[in-house]
This record gives sequence, C-alpha cells and structure tokens, in this order.
Amino acid sequence: MSKVSYYTAEGLKKLRDELNHLKDIERPKASQAIAEARDKGDLSENAEYDAAKEAQGLLEMRISKLEETLAGARLIDESQLDTSKVLIHSTVKIKNQINGAEMTYKLVAQSEADLKTGKISVDSPIGKGLLGKSVGEVAEIQVPNGIMKFDVVEITRE
Repeated sequence: MSKVSYYTAEGLKKLRDELNHLKDIERPKASQAIAEARDKGDLSENAEYDAAKEAQGLLEMRISKLEETLAGARLIDESQLDTSKVLIHSTVKIKNQINGAEMTYKLVAQSEADLKTGKISVDSPIGKGLLGKSVGEVAEIQVPNGIMKFDVVEITRE
C-alpha cells in the first residue's frame, strides 16, 4: 500500500518530469552501457559490465520509487483550503518567543521540502508542531536542546 502525499501542481509536475527523464533518457543510456561492456568479452572478469549492471539496478530502483510516490500522490486545490488553521500547503509566519525572530515557512510534502526557498516538510519537527494551529496560538516544538515556543502570527495560501 503506497503512502498518500499531497502536492502542488508544480511539485507533481517536477516528479513526473524526473520520472520521464529517467525512463526516456537514463534507462536507454544504462542499456547502451551494458551492451558496450558485454561486447568487450569475458563477462566473468569484466568490471565495466558489473558496474553498468549495478548502475542499471540503482536506476530501476529510483524509477520504481518515483512510480510508487506518484501512485500515492494527490493534487491539492489550494483555493479550497481553510486558512484559519495550519494545514499542508499553508504559508505560516511564526515568531520565536525567546529572541523575537520572525520566520515564514510553507508546509509541503517531504519530497518538495527545500529550506532555501522556505519550504519545510509537514513531517519535520517544526512542520508537525505547526499543523492544526491557528493565528495567536503557541506552537511548542521539541528540538534537540529542549522545547522552542513559537507564536503563530499569520496563515496564508500563496
């Protein structure tokens, strides 16, 4: 049974594009590398052939994993989401109660997470701590050195 994950249209397109690239470009390259190594003679002592077969196995494993992810992928219509609570695909502005620092994060599926662009996974400690919170509530998030408290300042859909 595959795990259901929720994606934006952009995130789903990225997954499909990667899968198509692996199937249409990388898979034929791997087959070609095996064929070339096979043509070089004795397979029992052919390190190039072994390496090509191993690379093909890893590629097939990645393709299988992507297909499984896509099978459980669901597209979210962000216009229909409630903005009174933090949900997946919410953009949340939080304020650290200790130092007053404000941060803005968008909660996304694990495979779409990218801290550089402010996208964090709903499976991360901060993501889990924010889910279900409303503006004005305090999110207590367990971190390695204790519990951090964040005020939920704003929830939007972008």
